[in-house]
Amino acid sequence: MGNWKMNGSNSMVKNLIKELFNEGEDIQRASQKNLIDCVVCPPFVYLQQVAELLNQKKDSFLQLGAQNVYCESEGAYTGETSASMLQDVGCRYVIIGHSERRQIFGEENDLIARKFIKAYDTRLIPVLCVGETREERESGSTFDIVRQQLQAVMDLAPIQYFERAIIAYEPVWAIGTGLTATPEQAEEVHGYIRGLVTEYHDIASQVRILYGGSVKANNAADLFSKPNIDGGLIGGASLNSKEFLSICRAALVGV
Repeated sequence: MGNWKMNGSNSMVKNLIKELFNEGEDIQRASQKNLIDCVVCPPFVYLQQVAELLNQKKDSFLQLGAQNVYCESEGAYTGETSASMLQDVGCRYVIIGHSERRQIFGEENDLIARKFIKAYDTRLIPVLCVGETREERESGSTFDIVRQQLQAVMDLAPIQYFERAIIAYEPVWAIGTGLTATPEQAEEVHGYIRGLVTEYHDIASQVRILYGGSVKANNAADLFSKPNIDGGLIGGASLNSKEFLSICRAALVGV
């Protein structure tokens, strides 16, 4: 899943999607065999443009996602976007509770849980982000923070929602810093997350858990080789077609 964040222009979007299609024929074949799901999440103002570009490609291997959503269906919420609006322009996925939403915009666990439920109830696939800051990791609080963030959603949403939802572990200290959790560090937290889901329901083995924290082509294979890491939530590397496709290919190794 490529999270473009606040990057892009009309020409950049057109060129990037064209490059992904031209260079990703092998990913296209793998997608048709249900071996991989590939998603791009552009800024809101480019969702319609990307949707139109994807629709021009027969059986496109790229699916559309959004970076955020609001927890209400409609109303006087200036600047917000509803789940039904995202679905209307062709979105299938939406990122919920990204660390930048938590850290910069002050989104708290309760709001994130409400967004998760609204997205799911509107037939979008929510991608719930959890993760700790550098200070929290150094203090030994990683598991406590992840549990708080995940449990806030599990306490409000039926556990069956996680059969279709996705969880993304993104250590805040590794986002945009060039630092990356070692495969062992990431696997430890992914295993812990799967264990938390198991406490509620036996669907844990079905839940896809992505790693998001400076994933690059040169570290993706090592990360994806771990049994509890099911894919990646990719930031800056998703803005480069060759880099993003290399990461997708790394996810196919051993499949």
